[in-house]
Amino acid sequence: MKGLLAFAIAVSTVALVCAPATCEDDMPLIPRDVLFGNPDKAGVEISPDGAKLSYLAPVEGVLNVWVGPVDDPAAAKPVTHDKKRGIFNYFWAFTNRHIIYLQDKEGDENWRVYSVDLDSDEVKDLTPSVGVQARIQEVSRHFPEEILIALNDRIPQLHDIHRVNIGTGEKSLVMQNEGYIGYMTDEHYRVRLAVRISPQASMEYFLLDAEGKPEPFMTIGPEDILTTSAMAFDKSGDVMYMKDSRGRNTAALMKLDLTSMESTLVAEDPKVDIGGVMMHPTERTLQAYSTDYTRVAWHPLDEAVGADLDVLRTVADGDAWVVSRTLDDSVWMVAFTMDTGPVRYYRYDRESKQATFLFTNRRELEDQPLVRMYPVVIEARDGLELVSYLTLPPGTDPDGDGRPSQPVPLVLWVHGGPWARDSWGYNSVHQWMANRGYAALSVNYRGSTGYGKDFINAANGEWGRKMHDDLIDAVGWAVAEGIADEDKVAISGGSFGGYATLVGMTQTAKVFACGVDLVGISNLVTFMENMPPYWMPMLPLLRDRVGDHTTEEGKALLLERSPIAYVDRISKPLLIGQGANDPRVKRQESDQIVAAMQERDIPVTYVIYGDEGHGFARPENSTSFMAVAEAFLSAHLGGRFEPIGDDFEGASIEVPAGADQVPGLAEALAERAE
Repeated sequence: MKGLLAFAIAVSTVALVCAPATCEDDMPLIPRDVLFGNPDKAGVEISPDGAKLSYLAPVEGVLNVWVGPVDDPAAAKPVTHDKKRGIFNYFWAFTNRHIIYLQDKEGDENWRVYSVDLDSDEVKDLTPSVGVQARIQEVSRHFPEEILIALNDRIPQLHDIHRVNIGTGEKSLVMQNEGYIGYMTDEHYRVRLAVRISPQASMEYFLLDAEGKPEPFMTIGPEDILTTSAMAFDKSGDVMYMKDSRGRNTAALMKLDLTSMESTLVAEDPKVDIGGVMMHPTERTLQAYSTDYTRVAWHPLDEAVGADLDVLRTVADGDAWVVSRTLDDSVWMVAFTMDTGPVRYYRYDRESKQATFLFTNRRELEDQPLVRMYPVVIEARDGLELVSYLTLPPGTDPDGDGRPSQPVPLVLWVHGGPWARDSWGYNSVHQWMANRGYAALSVNYRGSTGYGKDFINAANGEWGRKMHDDLIDAVGWAVAEGIADEDKVAISGGSFGGYATLVGMTQTAKVFACGVDLVGISNLVTFMENMPPYWMPMLPLLRDRVGDHTTEEGKALLLERSPIAYVDRISKPLLIGQGANDPRVKRQESDQIVAAMQERDIPVTYVIYGDEGHGFARPENSTSFMAVAEAFLSAHLGGRFEPIGDDFEGASIEVPAGADQVPGLAEALAERAE
């Protein structure tokens, strides 16, 4: 991975290759490693006592945890020493001297939990078993030396709960899992609820007594299962906060008294589900909640917090998030997401009402020619509102109305999940596409989260059908609005987005000039048959919403919606990327469609990474794949591209098929092999 100095040099020396119709000589080409390399600082946290600040930052090109004085972030030093994959998930223990972080091996998602003693620099592997996945169950101020961890070391499908000492690693069994997808615990480390999915795809909650005996408590029907869930307990542990869509469309914020079973409405919105929630660190009272239709908005439930939110609205023109806070709630770490710049971090003192700027997460982005992201609402053919996000190439929208002066090539970038969503803010892919001369469009198709249960349930059984119709409708809208050149539209995405890409290349090949699939599903039958063992308790949910692979009729339906069944229809160029260790969408999903294409002499370029899983965590790998994708898109859409150069340095990239079909790829691989 290039260092920061190399980044700066690359900005001024990068070569420019472009088609005359899309190239603007005065528009700098943003280097890929600025867009997709490691951030300068990310994951900012304040210690519970407010004395220290921590963040993720590179050490010799690998993300590690840094810790320093809260009033002098520049004095921070690394406290972890990973040299390969990088650390992405960490938090402070309530001892104020321990950092806890999680890490898997080459993308296998068998997470291990580690603790770092800041006094002794000792790193302790708290879950040393091989081939076991650890999950953080609960962390409480009442037990600063211990945390609850869920482990599937007994049965791969089930996670038992253990109490673990973060200093010694000593652990004791708290709850043996007898068939549940998970448990809810309170801050007193009491296991309060057990949760499972019934064969009918309902969510069943069981209230546990002091001896751990389960009693039926609450059943959530299939129609509400993705929009209704328990969230947390109050200070007493006798009141549960939850999101609840039962009896309404959108998920409301509710309080449920576990003693009287009385339910109280706290907040609701007719258009969107309640999103994030702020809760006092010790009093565990609700302070604010967020909604997100096209942009995030925070709504106070506490008068004092409302005054703080009013102040934060004046600090920066972005969407604010309180990402960390002291135990006494006197100091907040606030991140502002922007669409035309990097994330801005502030330390906010609630008493003085002062916000102190700390740093951005990517300082080299601050001087780059970034462009606006426009929220747009597209109407699907059956009337559903599809909240979407559009970014246009610099210089193509002189009056700022979100429409280019003439149609441009477009890349439809499809989010994964599918039970997830796209949101407003800085998006590296959108900025990358726009800078290369393409419009970028991301669509919250039916099944995306945040817009109520009717919108989610409209996707049931519609993989490759109405979900794909939404994407085609969005392309049709972009063409009709004069945004997209209908002969130059690409489809791309990862996971479900990769599946959608393959559907686009097989079922609607006339719409797209090319496609880029990243860890996408090619065969819904083999996908369902080979899911990770710890997904098995969720199988009824997947069968209900995707299809049933256990019956011949169900298999036939799944195959009907699988791209592998229509390989003969692929007539446009296709690029496929895959992590060899992907536990979710296994390598065979890419292998089988590549093999089927090769058997029929259909060209395909296949890129594999031997040290990656579901997506690419190492920036060397991410940047190298984007280098290939950029050259591929330029060849078929006519946009600009930065030559591959040394972007394969440090990457585990292998190209078993189609290297000669991407400009410069075969040459870059040959040079790398020398």
